[in-house]
Amino acid sequence: MPLSVSDLLKRSLELDFSDSPGLDSLLLLCHSLDVEQSWVKTWPNYLLDVDQLAYFEELLARRQGGEPIAFILGHQGFWTLDLKVSPHTLIPRPETELLVETALSLKLVNNCHALDLGTGSGAIALALASERPDWQITASDSSYEAVQVAQSNCSAYQCANVSIFQSNWYDQIPKGDKTGGYNVILSNPPYIGENDPHLEQGDVRFEPSSALVAGRDGLDALRIVIGRSPAYLAQAGWLLVEHGCDQALDVQNLFKNAGLGKIETRADLNGMDRITFGCLL
Repeated sequence: MPLSVSDLLKRSLELDFSDSPGLDSLLLLCHSLDVEQSWVKTWPNYLLDVDQLAYFEELLARRQGGEPIAFILGHQGFWTLDLKVSPHTLIPRPETELLVETALSLKLVNNCHALDLGTGSGAIALALASERPDWQITASDSSYEAVQVAQSNCSAYQCANVSIFQSNWYDQIPKGDKTGGYNVILSNPPYIGENDPHLEQGDVRFEPSSALVAGRDGLDALRIVIGRSPAYLAQAGWLLVEHGCDQALDVQNLFKNAGLGKIETRADLNGMDRITFGCLL
């Protein structure tokens, strides 16, 4: 029996495979038919053919198995961008937009040189580039596959002021003096402890562990990013990092030990401590 768009969306409301089965099903249906959401609302009685229905059911089964919607669709919205993602990258999340928002609020030079460490899909670097085409932005990741994804996103948005290459944190980043260093360094590094039970829940089960796990206490990557930052920052340059909601005090101490000042932690929209930043005095 042929099924219509409205039939499938009504049926999805009876399913229990995510916190938003209706929205997930709508997105998968639009992807299956290669249409916008407005088309679905305009043509609720459209009957899917056999191939369209089979494709939709295949995608729905993947979602029911727990696979993140972003990986099924192959893209994820971040800031004002729609970015290509893959199982080799972390899925960009709204909380990370706080890093971008905070960096844009700082009093930085017009020809700012920015560094995004562990760029993944390129989300932070490209969001900054979209807002500040006068900045020169360098982005790096230790994963070759992630670099390929980030470069693809960079090309799609024609961000000529962004350069992306492979590096394990600072290893391939040239050091500058206090006048030629980076005016701002940003990073959303892995910050989950290796035995954290959240690693067995939700979308993170499908994301690369290298982008999530950082030693027993989750601070290994942050120790590197923060501890080595003074050698790469320009005088009065800023470092901004994302971290776990229970890591603010530890991260603030790492900033202090690195000789950074004007240290501040900000909470995300859920009221959870999410980013810490400070300045090379």
